[in-house]
Amino acid sequence: MTDPNAIQPSALDQLPDRDPEETAEWQASLDAVAKAAGPHRAAYLMRRTLERAEGTGIALPKLLETDYVNTIPTAAEPSVPGDEAMESRITAWNRWNAAAMVSRGSKHGVGGHIATFASAAWLYETGFNHFFKGKDSGEAAGSGDQLYIQGHASPGIYARAFLDGRLNEQHLDNFRQESGGNGLPSYPHPRRLPWLWEFPTVSMGLGPLSAIYQARFNRYLTNRGIKDVSASHVWAFLGDGEMDEPESTAALALASREGLDNLTFVINCNLQRLDGPVRANFKIVQELEAQFRGAGWNVVKTLWGTAWDELFQLDTTGALVRRLREVPDAQVQTYQTRDAAYIRQDFFGKDPALVEMAKLLSDDKILECFHLSRGGHEARKVYAAYKAAVEFKGAPTVILAQTVKGFTLGEGFASKNANHQMKKLTVDEFKAMRDLLDLPIKDSDFVDGVVPYGHPGADSPEVRYLQERRAALGGPAPARRVHPVAPLPAPAEKAFASFDKGSGSQNVATTMAFVRLIKDLVRDKETGKRWVPIVPDEARTFGMESLFPSLGIYSPKGQTYEPVDRDQLMYYKEAENGQILNEGITEAGSMADFIAASTAYSTHGEAMIPFYIFYSMFGWQRTADQMWQLGDQLGRGFLVGATAGRTTLTGEGLQHADGHSPVIAATNPAALTYDPAFAYEVAAIVKDGLRRMYGEAAPGEDPNVFYYLTVYNEPMPQPAKPQGLGIDEGIVKGLYRFNTAETAELSPTANAPRIQLLGSGTAIHWVLQAQKLLADEWGVAADVWSATSWTELRRDALEADAALLRGEERVPYVRQALHGAEGPVLAVSDYMRQVPDQIAQWVEQDYSSLGADGFGLSDTREAARRHFGVDAQSIVVAALAQLAKRGEVKATAVKEAREKYGL
Repeated sequence: MTDPNAIQPSALDQLPDRDPEETAEWQASLDAVAKAAGPHRAAYLMRRTLERAEGTGIALPKLLETDYVNTIPTAAEPSVPGDEAMESRITAWNRWNAAAMVSRGSKHGVGGHIATFASAAWLYETGFNHFFKGKDSGEAAGSGDQLYIQGHASPGIYARAFLDGRLNEQHLDNFRQESGGNGLPSYPHPRRLPWLWEFPTVSMGLGPLSAIYQARFNRYLTNRGIKDVSASHVWAFLGDGEMDEPESTAALALASREGLDNLTFVINCNLQRLDGPVRANFKIVQELEAQFRGAGWNVVKTLWGTAWDELFQLDTTGALVRRLREVPDAQVQTYQTRDAAYIRQDFFGKDPALVEMAKLLSDDKILECFHLSRGGHEARKVYAAYKAAVEFKGAPTVILAQTVKGFTLGEGFASKNANHQMKKLTVDEFKAMRDLLDLPIKDSDFVDGVVPYGHPGADSPEVRYLQERRAALGGPAPARRVHPVAPLPAPAEKAFASFDKGSGSQNVATTMAFVRLIKDLVRDKETGKRWVPIVPDEARTFGMESLFPSLGIYSPKGQTYEPVDRDQLMYYKEAENGQILNEGITEAGSMADFIAASTAYSTHGEAMIPFYIFYSMFGWQRTADQMWQLGDQLGRGFLVGATAGRTTLTGEGLQHADGHSPVIAATNPAALTYDPAFAYEVAAIVKDGLRRMYGEAAPGEDPNVFYYLTVYNEPMPQPAKPQGLGIDEGIVKGLYRFNTAETAELSPTANAPRIQLLGSGTAIHWVLQAQKLLADEWGVAADVWSATSWTELRRDALEADAALLRGEERVPYVRQALHGAEGPVLAVSDYMRQVPDQIAQWVEQDYSSLGADGFGLSDTREAARRHFGVDAQSIVVAALAQLAKRGEVKATAVKEAREKYGL
């Protein structure tokens, strides 16, 4: 058995020690201190020595965890500029109105959260008064700082907007009541309140991830010379429980690796989740400190208020610091609700030195420390932390601020496990809160038990002070602004028209067609620099390596090495001003990139055109929550699901076979989902997307949308665009006739049975094969339609139905397009039947569909299509079955076809 006290082998043993005697003396000194003064004194000396080494530039690994005390000592705290008493009054009004708003709304059953802002009030107010730059800031003009507000704290932000005149009482009374058109959304939702909110932060975990990539995209804009936003700072306000979400910490290493000192996380450590303690048996602050330090962040702990200074000065043995480190979080929460006697016994009674210390403390002092005095509740402590954060260079900063959830709301709220679900205070609790905050609200103001809003007056010292502070910092915050910029000029028509003639004898996959289109568009003198190609480490899979040398891959360090393929034409080129964001294996990070780029038109007044290309299976399936966030944030751009479809990615198998991404995309109101079959369709859709999102949107069109295109890796002949009017319109609307049996020169017999075959994406090639088989082998005439967007057809039809209910005459486009077409309709796609079935109820003909339902499998394309029953022969059998039902072909034809084709 190994002796646990024995000195274990060290990695340093393999290195030469130029002075073993000196090393032994240092080790002996440490042993002597530990023996004479105890291990805690030895640890203290080692900490001091390591701090000294770090301060003098000696390269040593950093400690991952420090004592459970404030990082910035009281003596080192800078004074807070301005009027602290006035800021305290402003904060009191905001606390009151935030609680009043939620309580008043509870009578309507709409809910709301009170306790979060109550704990975080000073974290926000200190920033608004002294740090957060507005859009009109001189040093960050047009951009300001980017604020990711913790979603459950939104009532406090509304309360501040009420105080400064941006909201009125009617707005507050419509909190969570938006259907009337004059309400306030529950959380930060830019689509619902686009003049106030910039960034959606609920679902939890997406805020911190997006904040990191926003800070990174700010550097990207600056380094590429698009706009200097180096003065903008990104602030992300988070909950300690929220840090359990994997997205919350997914990109910490990226932030430190790229030295994003324009980023600060403020984590409100009130030690409570939604249902109870965060780390009941442990310490969340210490865990987060180790996690962030290990990732290379600067960590500032703001745990204790000024009242604790006296206790720390009495801690001559280190017993207090030791006890603070060992007490689990749930017990700290319990102390906040218990009397002094309990705290004396349970906290101080565990160590003789602490027992003696407690004798020097009055009960009031103990209660002040354990009930009230937290670093996150004192403007001086918060100001010191924020100042340290913005002045720190070379790495991002995280501030771990300890607070009490439900602070100032009374004994019924503070630190209670249920406080997240508690929506209102009683009148007596409000009166106690009023007295605590010293607000001039009379008992008579409570009419019929309804708590009043409080406002000191538009010309009051509090409001004037608030507005003066915001004016000095560049205007109100948070605030979203869409700058009055001119539409981007349309790229030259040549880039799009080059696909109209088809590919001749060359087989070209639509993925490659899209990449070729982008290669032409990024060369455009006017708009080329505004394209932001984003790819999660699959650029070579999608044929994008040709863009590496010409555009460069963005890296803030440039290229500090000689690439292994430097002698090749398409070598791997990184550059400080690189245009491509090649993110590594992270769909979530790539999507966060896309969101930042797609909203630069509002965040920074710079229209950027992002396209994010990804394995379609790993886009919507993994990051659909971020796509919803994108829609909320009113982002614009192109999402491209490459290697799409259930059967086109040969051999890859179940988890690579996408048969459902259009279904998920169809659930997002901001997503325009297209499944183009041909290269010229891809060009037409991109051209229209640029017009709608970045050019001149037509009346009634919402430019705040994004496009999802599925493209395929299967090389196929690309036909020329059919001649005739309305082809481009049909491509954009979702359906057009590609050919008829006659124009395909299949020479059907006179009075031949006829069927309409609708195909999307790669399925159209099987449909065209089936068209020929039907004519040659069964005497059936088939017309072929390209359904570029089942979802847009459905949305148009739904709008037509709604118009009819309003008394307007309107026919869905899909019905107009198919009107008069002979025979039944058979729709085919490489996705589950639910995709083409979206339009079934609006098709006047008999309708049926084929699709690839179920799990994918590894095999050849042909075998997979036969397995799912979507190959050309299966389409023929399905078509004959439809015609047999109508008596237009013999009933035996279906059986004959099955046997003929081995189905």
